[in-house]
Amino acid sequence: MSPRPHIHGMVPADLSQLLAAQGIEGVDGDVRRLLAYLIHGDGQDMRPQSPVARRVRDAVAALTDRRSLEVVERATDPDDGFVKYLFRAPDGAQFEGVRIPLHRPGRFTLCLSSQVGCAMDCAFCATGRLGLSRNLAAWEIVGSFLAMRREAPGQVTGVVFMGQGEPLHNYDAVIQAARVLSDPCGGRIGSRAISISTVGFAETVRRYTREGHRFRLIWSLNSAREERRRQLMPVAGSQSLIELAQAFREHSERTPGRQTIGWVLLGGINTGADEVRAIAELLDGVRLRINLIDYNPIEDQGFVRPSDEERNRFFDDLQVLRAPVVRRYSGGVSCHAACGMLHGRPTAAADPPAE
Repeated sequence: MSPRPHIHGMVPADLSQLLAAQGIEGVDGDVRRLLAYLIHGDGQDMRPQSPVARRVRDAVAALTDRRSLEVVERATDPDDGFVKYLFRAPDGAQFEGVRIPLHRPGRFTLCLSSQVGCAMDCAFCATGRLGLSRNLAAWEIVGSFLAMRREAPGQVTGVVFMGQGEPLHNYDAVIQAARVLSDPCGGRIGSRAISISTVGFAETVRRYTREGHRFRLIWSLNSAREERRRQLMPVAGSQSLIELAQAFREHSERTPGRQTIGWVLLGGINTGADEVRAIAELLDGVRLRINLIDYNPIEDQGFVRPSDEERNRFFDDLQVLRAPVVRRYSGGVSCHAACGMLHGRPTAAADPPAE
């Protein structure tokens, strides 16, 4: 017997189709009201205040799974208010998410994981040391969103798939989760406020482009030099940079606005003028936005952050590309919530247990 689909992994059309297979049709309004209560409203039972036919409630209760994730711990960075969550799935798998405060008070974005661990083996990332345990299901991704949103002292206005895992390595579940999160009966996050950060897979990027999704892609490039990228990102670097760049070029031709490149700054490695020339050659004609992110030290990795002088020089060199260059603030360092630091384990900086 196949497992019951989880209610948190569904948009209204999915639930209507499930009910129709049981001979229950013409209940789209009931389905929307019930999902809006269970996902957008984070309802904990099957009795929403808005009227839903009892036969629909009973059928949904019988046909779907409604288990939740366990919050193992929360760890708050006292300096910047980033909060790292460690979740445990029903099978015991553990993964993380981060609640990120924005500059506007009372507004937050959530950093979501797509996998338990990661298979990409990037040299500068703690998650890469874990290897890949398994993919997350769409409902687990949405469940982590709900758990963090539930405790946010304000409004969650954005989502970024930049936690554990490579999102395009778990394509179907990530796209389904993003559909739920952007649905009016789901998370109600605007599609363009959902970002998917990927090291890039040419054919998967092309599939994403063909399907016409409106979520933002961020290409985690980190080096535009083929051999250097292969050393820093062994799995991603095994693909042709030219082929990857062509896939992103095709995506840019069908997507309005600038295409975003993510760049982790590694002192003495990827901050030279040679990288600027390589970007210019690789992505000539593509309208870019470049997000610079300081490396967050992890023991025994052998990398360092660039000095202020080195970072500023690279920033100045990048101006020749005529692209906005933004230094992204990577908070949560003290509780291992910052970019590249998620390692799927409890931290000594954990908050006291909730009473």
